[in-house]
Amino acid sequence: MLKLRRYLKNYKFHLTVGPLCKLIEAIFELIVPLVMADIIDNGLNGANASVGYILGRGGIMVALGVAGLGFSLICQYVASRCSQGFGTTLRSDLFRHIHSLSFAELDRIGTPSMITRMTSDIDQLQVAVAMLIRLVIRAPFLVVGSVVMTIAINPKLALVLVAVAPLIALALWAIMSATIPRYGKIQSKLDQVSDVARENLTGIRVVRAFSKQQTETRRFDDATQDLARSSIVVGRISALLNPITFVVINLAIVAILYFGGDLVDTGAMTQGEITAFVNYLMQISLALVVVANLIILYTKSAASAKRIREVFGMQSSIRQPRQDAPPAPAQDAPKLEFEDVSFGYGGKTALRDLTLQVYAGETIGVIGGTGSGKSTLIHLIPRFYDAAQGCVKLDGADVRSYPLRDLRAHVGLVPQQSRLFAGTIRSNLLWGNPDADEATLDWALEVAQAKEFVYAKPEGLDTPVNQGGKNFSGGQRQRLTIARALVGKPDILILDDSMSALDFATDLALRTALARELPDTTKIFVSQRATSLRHADKIVVLDHGDVAGIGTHETLLDTCEIYREIWNSQQSEQEAQA
Repeated sequence: MLKLRRYLKNYKFHLTVGPLCKLIEAIFELIVPLVMADIIDNGLNGANASVGYILGRGGIMVALGVAGLGFSLICQYVASRCSQGFGTTLRSDLFRHIHSLSFAELDRIGTPSMITRMTSDIDQLQVAVAMLIRLVIRAPFLVVGSVVMTIAINPKLALVLVAVAPLIALALWAIMSATIPRYGKIQSKLDQVSDVARENLTGIRVVRAFSKQQTETRRFDDATQDLARSSIVVGRISALLNPITFVVINLAIVAILYFGGDLVDTGAMTQGEITAFVNYLMQISLALVVVANLIILYTKSAASAKRIREVFGMQSSIRQPRQDAPPAPAQDAPKLEFEDVSFGYGGKTALRDLTLQVYAGETIGVIGGTGSGKSTLIHLIPRFYDAAQGCVKLDGADVRSYPLRDLRAHVGLVPQQSRLFAGTIRSNLLWGNPDADEATLDWALEVAQAKEFVYAKPEGLDTPVNQGGKNFSGGQRQRLTIARALVGKPDILILDDSMSALDFATDLALRTALARELPDTTKIFVSQRATSLRHADKIVVLDHGDVAGIGTHETLLDTCEIYREIWNSQQSEQEAQA
């Protein structure tokens, strides 16, 4: 929590006024038992006994209550403003920091855990901040103030508190020791629930296609039951705190009444003082319960704060170069060059010793089996990851010498998964270039073979796009994501198996349009279809991270067994379908 306190620096007023109001309320609360004692000793039994005296002192008690309520409401207001502002700023900074991380760090934590940290963990910290303002000053002050008042009334009888204090402290220690280690585990189990839920919601069509609703429901139930069991265990242990505290305090009240009765008989204490003594003891008991619950709350908050600090403690493995300007292009250098490039995930090699030169305007095909390193190859170009060995060059300069914004302005990447964002077709296309005019958008749609279905809709470019583009078919989403990349008019266009949902006629029309409209653009196609790559200037064949061959279609048919097997298997499949 201490490392996150910088998010409270703009709320110094709230952090001062809120606790001060609660402190004043606590002072009023400490005065009430004294007024009650005065009513019993003087308004009922003393020389001033009268209804008027009782009503007068009763009016004072009402005034103290109303004033205390007013100060409490002020505190509640400033606590809400402070905690919500703290959570908003923290959540925004965490989201911004997550966007600064590379794919390597995001892979390490995982999407479900990131979502849980941005929602549940920050919510937990917001509650902690609110309680900090409302109760952290008030509860201890009530305990100390009540103890002081009981000592002032009768020091000997106050020794009862000295006897019960170790029992309460022992109960607090035992419960805290049993619950503290479990809170971090509960948040981890919440991550697992989020993981299963996200996986099922994003893959709901697959689940239904295979009629796996009951299986996945059981899987989700198992995850939630595991979370519930852990939470119930912690809840049961924590629930012991209040009854244990009240039992100890009630035993103390019995002792006070027992010994206090003798003191009243001897005249050492009055009935009003005994009543005030019991009231202060009840205030102590309630305050101790609040303190205990605060300890539980801050224990949970500490676990959440640790998880958030873990994200903030991560630094992107992709370092920005010191210079702000991109390097000047080298003359006669390849547009793109891989020099002995190797890369791996978690110690497992995904790409090994790749050497490749690509010149401006060339069309490159990348093919290979699942897990052969195709996506890894293209992710190294815009520096989603950095090569573990060797280097990737753009216009003769290492891509690591380019500012990321300038580097990625050269590259238009269409990923495997066609992601559209809620808004309109226009707003999605403008991701490629916010300043693009209508003519550029029309051109991009035409090249991507999307213009016909877009303008067939009544709203045209202003057609709404649901979250994830779910109101479009798979092929339509792919064409829209290709158009989005084209709007930016990049030097290098990368299509990572992003035409898999297109029929052969549309696929051919799209490739023909790209070749015609972008003659100077370097195009890299990743595909499972050998027929789609046969006209590429170069085809890179990958096999479990190794380069099995590089060359034209005809050359690879003669020299690369893996490529020949892929080609023949797909030709046979097409012939069988014919």
